[in-house]
Amino acid sequence: MEIKPGKYRHFKGNEYEVLGVGLHSETLEEMVVYRALYGDRGLWVRPAAMWNEMVEKDGEKITRFSYIGE
Repeated sequence: MEIKPGKYRHFKGNEYEVLGVGLHSETLEEMVVYRALYGDRGLWVRPAAMWNEMVEKDGEKITRFSYIGE
C-alpha cells in the first residue's frame, strides 16, 4: 500500500502528518517520517511495514493509521 504525504489518524485517535518515506541507511528498509499534530509535535520514524499493518481494536481488524487528507 502506498504511503502518501498528508494527515493520518492513529487507531488510538491521535493525528499525525506524514512528511515522506525514506530508506534506512544500513538495511534500506522503507521508513515513514512523520510528525505528531499534538503536544510538542515531535518528529518520528516507523518502518513502513508497521505503518501499514492491521491491528485489532474492540475485536475488529483495522489499519494502524488511516489517511484523513492533505
